[in-house]
Formats: sequence, structure tokens, C-alpha cells
Amino acid sequence: MMQGENYIDGRWRHGASTFETRNPSDLDEAVGIYHKAAPEEVAEAMAAAHRALPGWRAFNAQLRTDLLRAVGDRLMASREEIGRLLSREEGKTLAEGIGETIRAAQCFQYYSGEVLRHPGQWHGSIRDGHNIIVSYEPVGVVAAITPWNFPLALPSWKVAAALAYGNTVVLKPSSAVPGPAIMLARILEEVGLPGGVFNLVVGDGRSSGDIMVDAADAVSFTGGTNTGRSVMIRAAQSMTKAQLELGGKNPLVVLDDADLDLAVDIAADGAWIQTGQRCTGTERFIVQRGIHDAFVERLAAKARAYKVGHALDPDTQIGPVATKAQFDDNLAFVAAARAEGAELLAGGIAVEARTRGHYMAPTLFVGTHGEMHCNQHESFGPIAAVIEVADLDEAIAVANGCELGLSSGIATRSLKHAEAFRRASRAGMVMINTPTAGLEYHVPLGGRAPSGFGARETGAAAAEFFTESKTAYVNHGVK
Repeated sequence: MMQGENYIDGRWRHGASTFETRNPSDLDEAVGIYHKAAPEEVAEAMAAAHRALPGWRAFNAQLRTDLLRAVGDRLMASREEIGRLLSREEGKTLAEGIGETIRAAQCFQYYSGEVLRHPGQWHGSIRDGHNIIVSYEPVGVVAAITPWNFPLALPSWKVAAALAYGNTVVLKPSSAVPGPAIMLARILEEVGLPGGVFNLVVGDGRSSGDIMVDAADAVSFTGGTNTGRSVMIRAAQSMTKAQLELGGKNPLVVLDDADLDLAVDIAADGAWIQTGQRCTGTERFIVQRGIHDAFVERLAAKARAYKVGHALDPDTQIGPVATKAQFDDNLAFVAAARAEGAELLAGGIAVEARTRGHYMAPTLFVGTHGEMHCNQHESFGPIAAVIEVADLDEAIAVANGCELGLSSGIATRSLKHAEAFRRASRAGMVMINTPTAGLEYHVPLGGRAPSGFGARETGAAAAEFFTESKTAYVNHGVK
């Protein structure tokens, strides 16, 4: 069984109490026992990060690069072990758990290069005998608060970027799935990261989060929109720099000229793979009238054909819902959608597997319209609804008719229609003939408020959040 403690100032520390996690694929199996940090221990972690900051920001750039590269290499070498733990604790299929570990490794490998790659700027001046230098400095101590749905990749791209740009970090992973983040902390210790540069605390979200935000120079939060608003309000009181990646209600538009096979594949992938537990997952299918019936028939058949089961079984395509709370919320969401008139075409029920778990059938509603509750509020489960439209203009209006603006997509053979949609979409990310979920680590990730706030995550764009610019005017006297 996994045993996990808090990592503070280069030492592993017991917490005030312990708690247990269970396998959502097999509720009779305990996965880990973890120590919960008391408020004073969270404060200690923040203080340790502040003490370590001067040394880390002055740390040799090549040595920092080497450390981050070593973390990525060790994650890659441990992908089977960590991926299995991730799948047991979160419920992703084993292939998905290993894939997430590989993505975490890639993030550290990428940001090892950013240590040396991130440029400053040199400008001429409008005054004779002057030039101007723009340099970028670490923002300081970063509080990173991450959710349960990507319990390794999300901490990795926040932590790797923060460390690359010379910041120190206190990470609070979700207490629902803390194991993968603790494995990451062990690797950071093993490669020789100086004490206090990275700290990890496991605890209650609100009490720990408030302490972290109050003591941080910057907070990077991923989670629900309502919680994100609370983080933003708290950060505003101390003028703490905030980066929020929040919820989505992502649409996929399917036009009459779409490749039907491709449209069905990307729709199903976006809606139901990883049990629908992706902030960029598809929850609204906006389908033009001419292709509607054929698309719905094929998509419903695909939903019913998925093998839902234990995350470690080789034939499982969709694992369990990660938590009991989310499982209950999913079923309540289905009941509410039916009550407001949505027609349930597939799924919508709990299913049985070889072990007791939070198993739910992929769910598809039809006969809905854009203003319905089921098309305005994120379910964060394997649940999607079809909205029939007459043409591209109506499809764009419906797609933009929800305040959440994280990701959007279109299936079409027309380059003109694809470009029109790309320009008109009010989402932060637009996908053309590919699922709304499925992001890459070297380019910006993020949505428009209220799906996000502040600078984008991942890729070189992360420097905007994790650094502060300094403009220096130099009178060198040379005419």
C-alpha cells in the first residue's frame, strides 16, 4: 500500500492526522494512507519556500536545466509503476495512467530547455546615448493547487514551469488522488533539488488554500469555476498574482459536409474517453440538420459499445468515475436533464463490473436546446447532449451561447467554414476535425473568463505568469 507524507523544507513530515484512499475500480481495495497537513505545517511549507527563493533564483542555469531533465527522465523510466498507481487511485485505464506519466515527463523535459531558452529583450532608445534592457525575473513563491482528474500531469506542468523560471513552489494536490504527486515529490528529492525549493502538503482545500494564497507571490489553481472565483477573491485581498484554469462546457459543431466516420470518432473521444473527466471534454454536440439523424444513430451505437470496467483490465475502454461525490453528481445531472425534457438515448445509469466501483455508462441526450440547464452547466462526467441546428450561423450562436469558453471544435470538410468558426468562437482553444480534448505541452492552454483567468499555462506562454518583467534604461554615454 502507498504511504504518503508531506514534504516540507527537504524533509518528509507526518501530519496531524491520516486518511485513506480507495480504488474507484474496486471499493474494497485501499490504495494509500496519507498524512494530512495541519494549518501550521502548511504555513511552514510556505515559509520554507520563501527562505529557499534567493538561492534558487541564483542557482546555476545549467545545473537547474540538468535537474529538471533528470526529473523528466526518471518519470519516463518509472512510467509503468507510477501509471499503475495513478490508474488504481484515480480510475483511468492503465494505458491512460501510463500516458499521463509520459506527459508529465515531457513537461519536465521541455521546461529543462526553457531555463536557457527564455529570452530577454534589448531595445534601442529614442534618446542618444541610451539603450533599454527588458529582463525577466522569477515571480517568487508559487502556490500550486491541483485537482484529481490529472493528478500527475497538472502538477508537473505547473511545477516544472515554476522551477524553470527560478521560482520556489508549494504544491497542494487533491486529497482524492494524492499518490502520483507524492511520487513526483520523491523524484524531485532523489535528483537533488535543494531543500525548500519544492514543498508538498496534503490537506483540506479551503483551509490550506487560504494560507497558501495569503503567503504566496503567485497562485496557480486548476479546478471548478466556483472555487476559482473564491481563490480569485482571496488573492485580490493581498494582490497576489493569480492564474486560474476552470470549467468548460465545450461544444463540437458537426456540419452536413463533415466526414461522418471522423465526426463520430472525435465526438465519442471528446465526450467519453477518460470517463468524461477532462475540463476540455465535449459536452455539447451542435449538429446540422442534414447529418443529424445519421450522426446521432452512429454516436449512440458507439456509446453503447464501449467496455466500461476495471481500470487495470486490458479490455476496458472507460474506467470508473474517480470519486463517489462525482459519481452521485453525474447521476443527479442525468435526472435533472430528463426532468427538463432531454431524451435519454444511451447510458445514464450505473453499471456493474467484476468489482464494486463507481461505474457509469456513457450517456447521450437528444432533443435538447441550447438554453437548457444540461447545456449550460458543466457535468464533468461521461455525459453529452445533442442540439440540432439549421446552419453554421446558428451553430456558432449556440456554441457561443454558454458563458464558459474553454475549448470548442468543428467537424467539416470546408476550410472556409472551419476558418469562419475559428474566428467566431469565443473559446480559448479551437479544434478543427479533432477532439475538443487532447492538448499538447509546448503551446498555450487556457480559456476565456469564466473558464479561466490570467496568463495561459504550458509552453513558453507560461513565462508570462511565472516571471515579472523589469525594464532598465541605461545611459551609457556613447553617442
